[in-house]
Amino acid sequence: MRVTWITEDDAPPIVEYGTVSGQQYPFSETGTTTSYSYLALYHSGNIHDAVIGPLRPSTTYYYRCSADRSREFSFRTPPSSLPFEFVIVGTASHETLLNSTSLFRSLVSWQALVVGRTGDLGQTGWTKTTLQHIAAADYDMLLLPGDLSYADFFQPRWDSYGRLVEPLASARPWMVTQGNHEIEKVPLLEPRAFKAYNARWRMPYDAGASPSGSNLYYSFDVAGGAVHVVMLGSYTDYEPGTAQHEWLQGDLAGIDRRKTCFVVALVHAPWYNSNKAHQGEGDDMRDDMEALLYGARVDAVFAGHVHAYERFTRVYEDREDPCGPVYVTIGDGGNREGLAEKYIDPQPKTSVFREASFGHGRLQVVNATHALWTWHRNDDDEPVVADHVWITSLASSPACNK
Repeated sequence: MRVTWITEDDAPPIVEYGTVSGQQYPFSETGTTTSYSYLALYHSGNIHDAVIGPLRPSTTYYYRCSADRSREFSFRTPPSSLPFEFVIVGTASHETLLNSTSLFRSLVSWQALVVGRTGDLGQTGWTKTTLQHIAAADYDMLLLPGDLSYADFFQPRWDSYGRLVEPLASARPWMVTQGNHEIEKVPLLEPRAFKAYNARWRMPYDAGASPSGSNLYYSFDVAGGAVHVVMLGSYTDYEPGTAQHEWLQGDLAGIDRRKTCFVVALVHAPWYNSNKAHQGEGDDMRDDMEALLYGARVDAVFAGHVHAYERFTRVYEDREDPCGPVYVTIGDGGNREGLAEKYIDPQPKTSVFREASFGHGRLQVVNATHALWTWHRNDDDEPVVADHVWITSLASSPACNK
């Protein structure tokens, strides 16, 4: 488990932790400290990073960062077997939170513990509501398919975003991939893309059985290997022969579906989309990678980018296919750009449910054959289950494994 936190002043990159609150922590790990500057105008705080463990599954640990006795955090490790519940949330942005002056402290992710984040989430009143709804019910891990802070070159928004999500991201693993709002590349002045994202949100790309070599795409297992999660990069090269394409081929080929019941993938720009917003933006990546996911019998693909919700049936090559993934767009976390309310008519036959509302989703992998997907709409500040579907593992389908 990796813990990442930021301090304004110099501080030791030490995490002290144990299973009893307020006591002398029996364990500690020392990590590293980095920082970055942006456009010569912004200088980040000290970004500390430490990997702790080994840790027991389904166990609450208490911890503090940089020997700061004034603040104690806690997190619960994921279970080592099914059932396992993911929260999946999309785009959300910043709007009114820049008056805070303190830097955020801690974040947790699987192989990386970080304070705060969700996909297309942002920092608006709807973001706050979405986070409140997520916190109201238990879960094991949060997945975010890109567009985190909506800093959009204004770096203090990364700090306010960290403060906003810290209560949740310090308590459960948050696993993220990048969106277009993380690119922040300025010709001549800031030629390196994803500078802030890579500095602040280090994912376990160099860990596990299939290291990718890039923080922009990676994979990991949960529940003792029963579920394999693939995080893809929409805004780094993905064509055949590129590093990401070659890595994905090897990663999917290494999955043993006799042991891995479910395989899910996350990507920012949706490969299937009947909303008028961002039409066709994921098509090139779909053309280059869809066959790989189909051949590996990936069960579901979750995307962000479009600020609305949509669920497709199992699809391959734009046609209904019982051995293709279920495709879901969940870019409705609460971004400042508003909802994408215009859809293409008539609704495609492959599109089962679509609605332009803010909310979040939950994927509960119940057992080796069945997972329950639910979409929770933010309705008058109350979470309402507006869509749900049972997903049967393709690994258990004889017709899809001939």
